[in-house]
Amino acid sequence: METLRLVLLFVHILGFAALLGGLLVQLRTEPKVVNSLMRDGIGTAFVAGLLLVGVLESLGSPDHAKIGVKFAIGLVILVLVMANMRKPSIPKGLYLGLLALTLVNIAVAVFWSPVHA
Repeated sequence: METLRLVLLFVHILGFAALLGGLLVQLRTEPKVVNSLMRDGIGTAFVAGLLLVGVLESLGSPDHAKIGVKFAIGLVILVLVMANMRKPSIPKGLYLGLLALTLVNIAVAVFWSPVHA
């Protein structure tokens, strides 16, 4: 089970790396668009995250608050990306919002650690 957890975590991280890469590649270009790297990245990260939660549940008691926050942010990113996939361009505010949400989700994963007494 631990090997499966590590594989899913690796895939989850790769998904977020793809999403972030898809956003950063457009940092200095106009117009901003939702590209296939962003779509595939958030899709991969979201599905791998859901599977990862299932594995974590079987291994013990994961931090449900952290999972809930990451799920909510990931779902918002997924919906925004999918809703704007076919548009020729997206507003700069939406682009910056997607970038901010992605960075916040990564920050939650890194900095929200279990409380140790």
